[in-house]
Amino acid sequence: MKKILLLSAYKSDSHASWVKWLTQNLSADWRVLELPGRYYRWRIRGNPLSWLDELPALLNDWQPERILATSMVDIATLKGLFPQLAAVPVSYYFHENQFAYPQGEGQHNSVDPQMVQLYGALSADECLFNSQFNRDTFLAGVDALLKKLPDCKPADLRARLQPKCRVLPVPVNPVAAGEKKPGLILWNHRWEYDKKPDDFLGILRCLSSRNIDFKLALLGPRAEKTPPVLQQIRSEFAANIVADGMVSRAEYEHWLGAAPVVVSTAIHEFQGLSVLEAVSAGAVPVVPDDLCYREQYATANRYAPGQVEQAAAQIIAALQQHQPVAAPAAFMQAGAGWQRWLEQL
Repeated sequence: MKKILLLSAYKSDSHASWVKWLTQNLSADWRVLELPGRYYRWRIRGNPLSWLDELPALLNDWQPERILATSMVDIATLKGLFPQLAAVPVSYYFHENQFAYPQGEGQHNSVDPQMVQLYGALSADECLFNSQFNRDTFLAGVDALLKKLPDCKPADLRARLQPKCRVLPVPVNPVAAGEKKPGLILWNHRWEYDKKPDDFLGILRCLSSRNIDFKLALLGPRAEKTPPVLQQIRSEFAANIVADGMVSRAEYEHWLGAAPVVVSTAIHEFQGLSVLEAVSAGAVPVVPDDLCYREQYATANRYAPGQVEQAAAQIIAALQQHQPVAAPAAFMQAGAGWQRWLEQL
């Protein structure tokens, strides 16, 4: 049985479910180290310090044959700090990449996160990405970064990295379709800037101005302090809301099965797990013509980013003529790809 050290430096919901799927579905001797999904800047820069005492204890009587590390792990530094890991092959997994991550208002602009991922990719034996969009924007971002650096730089980083880059999505567990509730619109994303909920509010106002009868299931994580846009939606559309909160998994799947339409207004999405789950349950996607969505859904399901009128028109059409689409096979059948990954180690 293969001995695999799995390192995840930011235990968000999606990263944690990925770890859970791997360790429950792939037969290996797994040892897992995870760090809480908070203090992002500290996590991506400080994980070698965070594991400085924990790793020696784990490695005291156990030697991994493979390291699977997320791209928030500073694997180049870890291999330098721990000679026992220096020669262990590394699979470096990109849930996201810092070259294509939108900067929020008030956030500090630093090249540090990009450099962590660049050094990690260079030191890894293979780089795995959850979508073509993720892979391509990472490689393009490396090119763009090198052009900004003043001197003493290699000229062929993309050529070195590209041969060891491939796409291997996070496995998606399909959700059973239920009885569709007429007019129900699903939002199942984080209520943060990178999901652009202000555009969702604009879409709802467009629907209201056209006297469309609709209901809302407002799901997904939200901060302790209620985001202003969520409070505004609650104020303007209180009578339309049938679900609002971070609900249990069973209730979450109920609303996915009941929704004829799922909407995204994201400006950052590398795989779009929440939409994939909803589509597997029979919801029609209405998503931006951008990001990972271009490789997942037909043109008819995509609207020009920021064009709330167009998005509203597509939602109306989907509610009136509900025609489910097939969830993209490459993403829904990713489990088989991970099984092959294990067999080829």
